[in-house]
Amino acid sequence: MPGAARWLNREVTTPEPESKLARLLVVLGIVALAFNLRPAAVSVGPVLDEVSDGLGMHAAETGLLTALPVLSFATMGALAPRVARLVGVHRAALLALVLVTLGLAVRSTVDEPVTFLVLSFLALAGMAVANVLLPSLVKLHFPGRVGLLTAIYSTALAIGLSSASVLTVPVAEIGDGPLDWRRGLAVWAGTAVIAMLPWFGLVRHDRKERAEHGPISTGQVARTRLGWLMALFFGLQSLQAYSIFGWLAKVFRDAGSSASEAGLLLGITTAISIPLSFAIPSLAARVRNQRLLLTAIMVWYPIGYLGLILVPDRASWFWALSVGIGACTFPFILTLIGLRARTPAGTAALSGFTQSTGYLIAALGPFGVGVLHDASDGWTLPLTVLLALCVPQYLIGLMTARPAYVEDELDERKPPATLNV
Repeated sequence: MPGAARWLNREVTTPEPESKLARLLVVLGIVALAFNLRPAAVSVGPVLDEVSDGLGMHAAETGLLTALPVLSFATMGALAPRVARLVGVHRAALLALVLVTLGLAVRSTVDEPVTFLVLSFLALAGMAVANVLLPSLVKLHFPGRVGLLTAIYSTALAIGLSSASVLTVPVAEIGDGPLDWRRGLAVWAGTAVIAMLPWFGLVRHDRKERAEHGPISTGQVARTRLGWLMALFFGLQSLQAYSIFGWLAKVFRDAGSSASEAGLLLGITTAISIPLSFAIPSLAARVRNQRLLLTAIMVWYPIGYLGLILVPDRASWFWALSVGIGACTFPFILTLIGLRARTPAGTAALSGFTQSTGYLIAALGPFGVGVLHDASDGWTLPLTVLLALCVPQYLIGLMTARPAYVEDELDERKPPATLNV
């Protein structure tokens, strides 16, 4: 393919040789950043009733709170490539952690629902920027080990997600008084502060990398077939995942579980992603066609949803485990973002378009589940809709699993050069 050769010759960014200590600092920074990309989103779920009651939220405000992660990711994620070009990708990562810390720390002190929502959006905006930057950082520093590094950071992300799901309630229950949801949410600001430390040492990389990024924008990716397939797949995947993160604990509580039991069951859903987040990216990077791997992951969604619809109070741990395995399409598509671009700039643009557009689609999930639950006064209808949406997600996923590169599609759209003879 002439387009492939052109991009390989023009802009495969190979960073200047780094010492082992410098590379270790990069890995540490990526892991710490990834760990903090989900607590702001999932820590609210286990204490959603307490937060809603404590702040006097109306049903619409509670529904908006569960939808905020995908709304912020959709709106703010699109800005991440531009922010990275302006200040440098490493400074942008540090800025993202600052936003996460401020939003999480201050929101736990407020009493007004609107203020709480605004500060939650601020923290989630930081997460949105970092979400987009991580695949580009991996491509920049470890272009030959995308699968391994994606496995490492997606595992860290899964650990952070599971920790927030499982530990928020126990932290809130410390002491003899009633459950303190403010303490349970505030603790995650502390982990974000710790995550900043390696990034103070990494910002020096930005001085030599601004010129290395090619002029690829999210708008250009929007004109490619691959970009839209990736965005649709990511959107349907995230719709499922954030509906689960936002409402699964409530499903189990309505089925008779206590707050701590529901939090533990949500923790099972997220904890299974820890080993799978390490295994899936490595497998996806090794095989040329990832369709069989996708099938093995997604077959678990219908098992979990049917169990939750029919017998939510029996074998609850198994239904939680099943939907958790299905949700591991997330590390799968994270790996595809790195594999479907040839360059760090292409990865950043593809990541920005895929995640911002995808999360716009996904925003319908948590809010829609809440609306369907209120309308039907139960969980059968919303869970059935989520089950049905597995079909288009799987079919689009099969198309994204075919080998392709976004830079090649961009070159194919360019008019052929004319030769003057």
